[in-house]
Amino acid sequence: MMPPHLPRRRFLQGSALTAASLLNQGAVAAQEKTSGPSLEGRIFKSLKGGRKQGETPLAFFERLKSLGFDGVESGNPAEADAYFEASEKTGVMFHGLVCGWHWGTRLSSPDETTRAKGLALLERDLKSVHRLGGSSVLLVPGKVSGSNETHDDVWHRSLAEVRKVLPLASRLGVRILIETVWNGFCETPEKLRDYLDAFASPWVGAYFDIGNMQKFAPAEEWIRTLGHRTVKLDVKDWGKKNGFCRLGEGDVDWDKVRTALQETGFSGWATREGSDQSLEDTSALIDQLLIGRKR
Repeated sequence: MMPPHLPRRRFLQGSALTAASLLNQGAVAAQEKTSGPSLEGRIFKSLKGGRKQGETPLAFFERLKSLGFDGVESGNPAEADAYFEASEKTGVMFHGLVCGWHWGTRLSSPDETTRAKGLALLERDLKSVHRLGGSSVLLVPGKVSGSNETHDDVWHRSLAEVRKVLPLASRLGVRILIETVWNGFCETPEKLRDYLDAFASPWVGAYFDIGNMQKFAPAEEWIRTLGHRTVKLDVKDWGKKNGFCRLGEGDVDWDKVRTALQETGFSGWATREGSDQSLEDTSALIDQLLIGRKR
């Protein structure tokens, strides 16, 4: 049986701004197009980045709370440390850490020393997340980069390295989530499903990026194929004509995404990576497009 996806610490309910103060004309237009199921109460709204220069962590968290965000995810362990006190005071949670070293220190590297360094960094990040009350690390397991780092190499090398830290992940209660990115690896839902299943561990799952994988197949197909393996979501939009863009302006069919998430029983963190017109705009668009919240 899969371990629960809910965070260990209770977070306080923040008072959001009224819908009128959040919605601009573009967001209203997106809402009018929205139909299908609501995921109200099943999506925890989060953000990567967005802190203004010179803004204290406490002021940043208070601003997020006022906009209805439940948490943040960080790519910097030192920054995550600074967020701890702000989290305690506001109830806006630090829910996870991005392994920011994973592109340069790849677990799929042909160099054994590089892989060992990556493994040590992964252990460090698991411990940091546990100490700060988060529930996961986001990991890109490697990159297909040539004859010395083929798809099979990424598959087997990363499997071997990640398996070494599974006892630690289990002991700490922190999950290792594989992000879906443009790295030449597992670019069909079926391949990623089989890769995750090869670990045979409840402590490894998918961090599904909605916009990233729209390039290869509709997001709803990925969601249905991955099923219970998806633990957290990155919230992005992407279009063949405009690339990564404001939520609702790409090729992602958000009604179909919500339907697929409802069918698979998803409940968990959804973190906006990228930017819209403002944080107010991002908050409103997630409410409308991903949660399906009615005005």
